Amino acid sequence: MSVAHDLHTTVGMLTLLADPTRLRLLSLLEEAELSVAELTRITELPQSRVSTHLGKLRSAGLVLEHRAGNSTRLTVDRQHLPPAHRELWGLVRGQTNDRVLAADRERRDAQLAAREQSAGWPDEVAGQMEHRYSPGRTWEATARGVVGLLRLGDVLDVGSGDGVLATLLAARARSVTCLDRSARVIEAATKRLARLPNVSLTQGDMHELPFTDARFDQVLHFHALTYSEQPEVAVAEAFRVLRPGGDLVLVTLHSHGHPEISAAYSQRIDGFTVPALRTLLEEAGFSVSCCEITSRERNKPYFEVVSVFAQKPDAPRSAPQTDEPS
Repeated sequence: MSVAHDLHTTVGMLTLLADPTRLRLLSLLEEAELSVAELTRITELPQSRVSTHLGKLRSAGLVLEHRAGNSTRLTVDRQHLPPAHRELWGLVRGQTNDRVLAADRERRDAQLAAREQSAGWPDEVAGQMEHRYSPGRTWEATARGVVGLLRLGDVLDVGSGDGVLATLLAARARSVTCLDRSARVIEAATKRLARLPNVSLTQGDMHELPFTDARFDQVLHFHALTYSEQPEVAVAEAFRVLRPGGDLVLVTLHSHGHPEISAAYSQRIDGFTVPALRTLLEEAGFSVSCCEITSRERNKPYFEVVSVFAQKPDAPRSAPQTDEPS
């Protein structure tokens, strides 16, 4: 069965490469990403003919397509090309030196040069900007810029680690208090944050915050709740130290089925479902404006992240007193 399958695959590949049009298209797409319209101009063939042969190449797994701004481009699928196909294509390509292919390459290079002149970088990456690099365009730079929109009061960063968030927020806050249970982490944060006069550090437990009631305007809870064996206590403590009208911003993992990874990172809980997390916050007294999955990692096991925006309600106003008739 294996020999018959291999023979069938090989004959099919040889048949695919025996067509001059498909050979021209593969030669062009091996070193560039081109649209159907560009391939039509380069080969000077009817678009219907180009599309028909591209369909056969896609079906055989030799070519893939992806969106690039407002157009669809194709290229040779080097990453997923089966070894047998790769070997045959390499042999055919190495033995082929034709004036038609040389002329195709010249027109391809001219087409690529014209594309670069007619469209700037924003046009090229429209719809995919967050996945493409340009000088200075990083998530860190974006975060530091967006922070400029904030006007913060007294901020508590629960599970602050070595103070990365504090370095972002200190310039826009009245004060930032970093809390972490690890003495070693606090020591590292002290070195990082020494130059920031409005930042203080405290070693403590999120289940028993060493602060008076209504001490903070904002509480940040970034990836700390999965380390809690009593998340309801940790959330209640965040509620207690917030001032009326204060905000809680909480980020945590969505529920997942990988306890071995949680254990490797000393996490106590394998994430939270959105309904369970919302209920946990509302039972603590919070008014929740947002509780949803906001991102998904691109690599296995594809962890998802839940973001929460919640507020401690304002203190109830006492009813105005009226004079009772005598």
